[in-house]
Amino acid sequence: MYPNQQSGYNQYNPPFGANPSMPMPQYPNQMPQPFGAGYSQMPGMPMPQQNNPSPYGGFQGQMNYQNQMPSMNQQMPYQPHQQNFDSYNQQQNSYQQPYAPPSVYPNLPTSATSPIYQHQQSNASSYGTPNQHQYQSPQFQISQSTPMYGSQQTGQIKKGRPTVTPASNFNASNDCAILRKAMKGFGTDEDAIISVLCHRTVDQRMEIVRTYKTAYGKDLLNDIRSETSGNFEKILIALLTPTTELYCRELYEAMAGAGTDEDVLIEVMCTMSNYEIRQICAQYVRMYGQPLEHQLRSDTSGHMKRLMTSLSVGGRDESMHTDVNQARADAETLRAAGVGRWGTDESEFNRILCLRNYEQIKLICQEYEKITGSSLEKDIKKEFSGDIEDALLAIIRVAKNRPEFFARRLHKSMAGLGTDDKSLIRLVVTRSEIDMMDIKDEFQRYYGKTLKSFIKGDTSGHYKHALYALCGESRS
Repeated sequence: MYPNQQSGYNQYNPPFGANPSMPMPQYPNQMPQPFGAGYSQMPGMPMPQQNNPSPYGGFQGQMNYQNQMPSMNQQMPYQPHQQNFDSYNQQQNSYQQPYAPPSVYPNLPTSATSPIYQHQQSNASSYGTPNQHQYQSPQFQISQSTPMYGSQQTGQIKKGRPTVTPASNFNASNDCAILRKAMKGFGTDEDAIISVLCHRTVDQRMEIVRTYKTAYGKDLLNDIRSETSGNFEKILIALLTPTTELYCRELYEAMAGAGTDEDVLIEVMCTMSNYEIRQICAQYVRMYGQPLEHQLRSDTSGHMKRLMTSLSVGGRDESMHTDVNQARADAETLRAAGVGRWGTDESEFNRILCLRNYEQIKLICQEYEKITGSSLEKDIKKEFSGDIEDALLAIIRVAKNRPEFFARRLHKSMAGLGTDDKSLIRLVVTRSEIDMMDIKDEFQRYYGKTLKSFIKGDTSGHYKHALYALCGESRS
């Protein structure tokens, strides 16, 4: 139990020792990192040990882990310091404590290798002095590294290319004045709204929301809803929603009512880092009063249910270390569990693809093809079907080429008759600050047409112009 943490057990915050049957995570002399190298950074996500004011009250970097329920203006009863984690780390070799679910960890220590941490530290206006480490994004170059469990290599992060970057000379008061003028009186100046909200990062937009209410005594989201409509209104509301809340809302709506939109579950759960998943799980409880894992288990079944449960833990290895011998052994295990037997041992696919880091999965795919002469993706299509097939393929495709995976998702949202505007808005809003330039390049390479041409053919009006702006395209 952490110092000063109150004892007692409840559903959302079991103390250490509440469930001895749960395995202890094997972290070498350190607490689990909040965001490992090589995963898509989520701009706007609250960072541990950051006391940044939130437009919705409280602090972005503080959460009430006592009961996992909202505490908007109340700070945590215990705020950890690095020395507490150092003390905890020193104790790991002397004894073990039963494992507590990652979603109920108090604020985890920041990592200098965390893309989210680097992104937020680089924004001096919102987060103070820029960090010495450069902002990074999840494409890798392979270089030699000190082995952890054999002959290994490690992935070094290559910077991604966003289309929305922090506005220079940002002034929230000036932006609020522009927005107020655009919505005041008769008519609405949609172009002025686009010029502000579609060219600001999520951190800057959250500051605009807070400043707008302070200056005019009105809620910006309510004004947007009253002055706009349709898909243009939806994309503006998405822009003014903190990223973690946006994902929670998308997940909730995907499982609400009759039927389940498994595409949303796959897009979120199969692409997020451990830290992102834990933040989403914690926020989901605060927003909807029940754990995300329970909702996932009640809305899925069979092997898809097991996969979603595994992913909701947020326990993937994020070291980016690779081991050729281990990859070869895993590839042989997958062969034996799939095409090498009558029937399929789905649990082995679940175990390997949910535990191994993305660089290791790439290596496993290479070794698998050497052993079988066939790609792992092709054999998964033979052995699986439906949602579990799509989910396993998503994990592999994200490991191999993340921008290409999201390019495929964008194409699917606009291909054929009609447009899946909900998916299109979610993808464009969330990826614009991460790697949208890379996604556009992969889109054109894979489909032979530009993303802009697809947007032009499937959308119209101010909605189309907002998408253009977020994708870094000029009007046509």
